[in-house]
Amino acid sequence: MAYATTNPYTNEVVATFPDATDAEVQTALTEAHAAFEVWRDTSFAERAKVMNAAAAILRRDIDKYARLGTLEMGKLLEESKKEVILSAEIFEYYANHAEELLKPEILPVADPAEGKPVLVHEPLGIVLAIEPWNFPFYQVVRIIAPQLSAGNAVLLKHASNLPQCAAAFDTLMAEAGLPKGLFRNLYAARPHTAMILNDPRVCGVALTGSEGAGTVIAGIAGKALKKATMELGGADAFIVLEDADVEKAARWAVIGRHWNAGQVCVSAKRLIVADAIYDRFVALYKEGVAALKAGDPMDPTTTLAPLSSKAAADDLRDQ
Repeated sequence: MAYATTNPYTNEVVATFPDATDAEVQTALTEAHAAFEVWRDTSFAERAKVMNAAAAILRRDIDKYARLGTLEMGKLLEESKKEVILSAEIFEYYANHAEELLKPEILPVADPAEGKPVLVHEPLGIVLAIEPWNFPFYQVVRIIAPQLSAGNAVLLKHASNLPQCAAAFDTLMAEAGLPKGLFRNLYAARPHTAMILNDPRVCGVALTGSEGAGTVIAGIAGKALKKATMELGGADAFIVLEDADVEKAARWAVIGRHWNAGQVCVSAKRLIVADAIYDRFVALYKEGVAALKAGDPMDPTTTLAPLSSKAAADDLRDQ
């Protein structure tokens, strides 16, 4: 698998990165497990300090992170900035609420004489995060913030077109004060997925991606008896009924179809409109789409970003 930064607007290959070696993967596993054995016993307050520090760094360096996200996957710079802020808010959420969310819970029993059952949440080990390219920062933070707050360690296998965004997380978490080894980006090759999930120090995998990728990863995790969460593709419908505000519906349909260049699992992929308002809706929708301005996503006047890669554009053209 080739990890490379390719500007989606110009198709220029900006930088390439070699796959991780087997030895690098094993080192990452060893260091992650050693760090986990200590981190699992730290207080929620100590973990919260790291989460809040990471959020503060994202807010402080919003322009740097946003420009990196736009460079690698092509979304509008303003959309990248909003994603960075959302990522900071996720870190802050778990800093504020992880302890309450994971506190022991006393369960009811039919006969109190039988005992006092308590549901507890304990750290489990290393989690492998396999994340997609459409939200370079949010997709990662929504995994690492809760997992690190819960006392686990995380190894990241990010999308191959986001190598610099992935590496930025190593720098971010180190600066935030996270102990070495608890989080690491790996430019993992495909065979490394099985190597990691079959390691007894790894407790599970979180994947966001295609159904094809989910089938493969879930199969590996199942054979290894590892916990797995899969967020796969979608084909969301945008339904407009007769009593809808047609102008408002058309405006939001344009946003829902073209936000992030339409590259969102919950984008409005199918528009279903009542016959009575169909013609009016289509006219307004066409007007809204025609008003979009395609161009350089770094340019603040651009309102329609390029797709994430030439391959993505070719696939769309072939549909």
